Amino acid sequence: MPNEMPSKPRRPEWTIEELVEGVRQRRIEVLARALTLLESSLPRHQLLAEELLSRLLPLDNKGVRIGITGAPGSGKSTFINALGMHLVRQGLRVAVLAVDPSSGISGGSILGDKTRMSGLANEPSAYIRPCPAAGTLGGVARKSREAMLLCEAAGYDVVIVETVGVGQSETMVADMTDTFVALMLPGAGDELQAMKRGLLELVDIIAVNKADGEFRIAAEVAARQFHVLFESLPSRDGEASAPKIFTCSAREQTGIDRIWEAIRQHQDELLATGQLGERRRRQELRWIWNSVEDRLRQALQSHPGVREIRESLERQVLAGTLPAEVAARRILEAFGIPAASRE
Repeated sequence: MPNEMPSKPRRPEWTIEELVEGVRQRRIEVLARALTLLESSLPRHQLLAEELLSRLLPLDNKGVRIGITGAPGSGKSTFINALGMHLVRQGLRVAVLAVDPSSGISGGSILGDKTRMSGLANEPSAYIRPCPAAGTLGGVARKSREAMLLCEAAGYDVVIVETVGVGQSETMVADMTDTFVALMLPGAGDELQAMKRGLLELVDIIAVNKADGEFRIAAEVAARQFHVLFESLPSRDGEASAPKIFTCSAREQTGIDRIWEAIRQHQDELLATGQLGERRRRQELRWIWNSVEDRLRQALQSHPGVREIRESLERQVLAGTLPAEVAARRILEAFGIPAASRE
């Protein structure tokens, strides 16, 4: 009988005290474990994660929170790698929450962003956390905001949240960050037509990426088009200033310094006017109800009575024999919400 290698002893679960101290001591392995606990869907882990966050409060939230969105192919990962390397060279510690598209069938995630940020991934002062977005509306991972707070507690000066850039992600990113950057491509005619009013009201900085080689002139033309579009629009705080617009090449790492300077200026303006604290307080209140909705959705989907009738109701709706509204009412009744309470 062949000799079997002895199995490596499994480490006991971290205690809350160990996690709190490890995060404050900036230990990467402890931060990673704390983030895993945060992302767990097990009720016991969720309670422990809540205790962990409570023990870390009050947080010294002096860091910079940046949200970055953009259509697939706009070069978000390459741009973040270039921006992160620029910040690391200035002595800053950078955390990236790279939200990956997840399979709606298996829940699996591509998690390829880390390989596209190879330079940043090898920097001791940087931390990249791929976050699958399975089951979450808007292309933002369910625990992105709490993960951002943990990274700040671990001493990261800048936290970048990358989204998959779909649908509701713009609003969700704006609700957790200080500066919202939208990455665009040269030849912006189609993008100008496709941009939604919501994005126009939320964006702080437009960066036309891939402004190099044969696309350099097209990028400059796109930037001018965006200037015309944005100059008459109010900012998200109701002021007259339009978003700042730049061209850059993440591949050649040109224009990145100007974009970072614009982010810093935006942060300084928010601090000087008191808007930064007010914005974060409003975000906290909105996030209460985001969390309530998320937990209600989880409770609804895991409820035994709902699971028992779900497939049958879905088949009837797909077959056209049952209106969707009737199916919704039956699901809520199975969950314990009587029709009378919804009148």
